[in-house]
This record gives sequence, structure tokens and C-alpha cells, in this order.
Amino acid sequence: MALQPILNQLKPKMNEVTDKLVEDLRTVRTGKASGSLIENIMISYYGAQTPLKNMANITTPDAFLIVVQPWDANALNDIENGLKNSDMGFSTANDGRVIRISLPPLTEERRNDFIKLIHQKAESARIALRNVRQTAWEDIQAEKKSGELTEDDLYQGEKDLNKMIEDANNQIKTVIDAKEKELKQI
Repeated sequence: MALQPILNQLKPKMNEVTDKLVEDLRTVRTGKASGSLIENIMISYYGAQTPLKNMANITTPDAFLIVVQPWDANALNDIENGLKNSDMGFSTANDGRVIRISLPPLTEERRNDFIKLIHQKAESARIALRNVRQTAWEDIQAEKKSGELTEDDLYQGEKDLNKMIEDANNQIKTVIDAKEKELKQI
């Protein structure tokens, strides 16, 4: 194996880390209601764990309300129980046809808690990137030891590797800054 295949394998792994971060951030509540807050909550439906988005239509008629309308009316109580048992702390109102979730306006303290949370998620993503980088660096060093790479290739590999990680970290920073700005809007 040479240097370029190692670096080519690294890119999808790095994209996976940043994509997971973006997906995780979708569940962090900002100032307005969004279906993405609840769409991945797992509901026990006929004994199987099913994501809410696969069971119901989720709408946000205004900035502080989420309406969940199940496709199967028999699932209404299962969905309500799943929402109550989630760690999101939602209060639900079931009218027999739909479930309404009212979201109170965020307080300054709650916004700051969410900002801390997104920074923790970002740090977890950075750690995952460092682990991916470490694995790639070990592969490059192993190639050097086996004689597949020259000393110049080793230094070029390190330089390319650091550039890729720097770009991924900048992408994480951009995502976090955008989410933080969204959280600070009133």
C-alpha cells in the first residue's frame, strides 16, 4: 500500500465523524420548534423499537408547538408514552387524534446549558477525529518501516494528514458556531 490509499480511506471516516456531529446537533433545541427534535425518539410499537419519524407525521405549526399525528391511530398511546419516557422532558397533550408538544421559550440559563452541550459534542467529534488520525498515522509509519514509503513520503504524509485534520476541525468549528448563533437568537 502507498500513501495515497491511506489518505483516501481517511476522508470518508472524517466525513462520518462530522456528519454524526451534525445529526447530533439536530436534536439540540434552539429557540423554535423543529420536528428534528423528536423524529429519532424510539417508540415501542408492537414490541419493536421504531423511530417516531417512521410512525407519524411531525409538523410545527408555530415556533413553540410540535404536532405528532400517527399514521396508525392505535399507536397514539405508544407514541405518547415514548415521548414522556424520552430524556427530553416534554409535556404532551393527547386529544385522541394527535399529540401536541408545547415548548416553552428558552431561558438564558437553558440556552447556556445547550451551548455547553454542543461544545461537549464538538469535543467528542474532535476526539474521534484524533483517533482516526492516529490510526492513519500508524498505517503510514508501518508502510515506512516495511520500505513501501520513503522518508520524504513519510513527511508528506504527515503534512497531508495534519492538513486534512485541520480542515475537518474547521468544519466542526463552523457547524458549532452556526448552532451557537442559532441558540443565542431570541
